[in-house]
Amino acid sequence: MSSITELKCALRETLEARGVMGQLKARIRAEVFKALDDQSEQRPPLSHENLLINELIREYLEFNKYHYTASVLTAESGQPEVPLDRQFVANELNVVEDPVAKTMPLLYGLLSHFLQSGNSKDKLFLRSSAAPSASQKPSTKDN
Repeated sequence: MSSITELKCALRETLEARGVMGQLKARIRAEVFKALDDQSEQRPPLSHENLLINELIREYLEFNKYHYTASVLTAESGQPEVPLDRQFVANELNVVEDPVAKTMPLLYGLLSHFLQSGNSKDKLFLRSSAAPSASQKPSTKDN
């Protein structure tokens, strides 16, 4: 019996050393998700903002070789299988890139911009681009 146990340990160590174990685990998770995904449950329509956010995340995931995570994002979110054109996304976000920046995901450039401007006394005021739902609207009743 110890020879089977030793073989299992050796196989696990080899797969981990080659970086394959993590890929196998991620692939299994993605396949389990696909098998459990209820296709009859309708997802809400994909808004323009979510389309862009998902694309920024997908580009980041693919760049970092998180391919299975990206495939789960695409399947779960309803994002188109074919990635959006990077220049289209940059234009939608009013981003202008230099040639070096184009080699990195847009998300890195956006983060870099905000980290570098973080020393400024002027802060960016964020507001929602979507109307709040009924449960999020402030109450107008006097307490």
